[in-house]
Amino acid sequence: MQIALTGDVMLGRLVDQYVIHNQSIGPDKIWSDVLPLLLKADRRLINLECVISGRGREGQPDSKAFHFRAQPRAIDFLRAAKIDCVTLANNHVLDYGTDALIECLALLDRAGIKRTGAGASLAEALTPAIVDLPQGRLGVVSLTDNEPEWEAGEKQPGTHYLAYDAKGLVEPYRSRLAQVMKQVRCQADLVMVSAHVGPNWGAPSVAMRMLAHQIIDLGADLYWGHSNHTPQGIELYKGKAILYSTGDFIDDYAVDSAERNDLSFLYILEPERGRFARIILHPVRIEDLYVRLAKDQEIAFLQRTMQAKCASFGSRILFHDGVGRLELS
Repeated sequence: MQIALTGDVMLGRLVDQYVIHNQSIGPDKIWSDVLPLLLKADRRLINLECVISGRGREGQPDSKAFHFRAQPRAIDFLRAAKIDCVTLANNHVLDYGTDALIECLALLDRAGIKRTGAGASLAEALTPAIVDLPQGRLGVVSLTDNEPEWEAGEKQPGTHYLAYDAKGLVEPYRSRLAQVMKQVRCQADLVMVSAHVGPNWGAPSVAMRMLAHQIIDLGADLYWGHSNHTPQGIELYKGKAILYSTGDFIDDYAVDSAERNDLSFLYILEPERGRFARIILHPVRIEDLYVRLAKDQEIAFLQRTMQAKCASFGSRILFHDGVGRLELS
């Protein structure tokens, strides 16, 4: 059994203007030669780093530099890759206000795509996505430390927001997340937490590492991080994997020549006997608003940097024919 994960998928702005709006471009094209790997997996999950809607207006035009929205046709692009679940707790899902968010939720529901991390109320934002697997069920919880003013309320649309410091989660967020994790453990055989936390660049801070450890302690089988534009190292903690950042997967962002935020991985999780046993990393590159498999020097860069980042956590990742493999023991 294989579960495919990506980092941030941002279908707004130039991707929306030149790809989504272009009726001559088939929805499968944006995934190019990565698509067979996605379709080979049993299930596919992404962090959706935009709102999908034809409604709304830029919510913070004077104080926020970037607003990301894709038109409803973007749903066809998700369906082309057979995306099973999207996480929505991030700093762009409310860029165009609550009307756009509510339409996005409805569009995903009509397409049969599971979603979690944002909703019309706090209860909905906290509700995990339950994804049926060939064997068992996967529970996905989505959370963010971005945009605290977007935190959902009892009757207020918003995100699953939480706060933490160098000692971990602060109250009431620790108790609330503990309850969410307790509930999802009763519903699923495997539990994954999608965390859109931290800055856009750099290694995870002490506080971020404490948060990840605490999430594993609360019952997660895997920590799936994003927000950082580049892939970060994988730490093994109590036999479970912490993916501090899975990087960017599709977007229109300017590329930093040193950080190479156009390079990342398609992550393939392989569960065995009720646990995640290994992670396979396929190098990819964003080019001309599409994602494609990485080549030659791109693979060499990703291999060198990922091995160094994993080594800083005491983890050993091996590459063979350009594909990474990390065993969880």
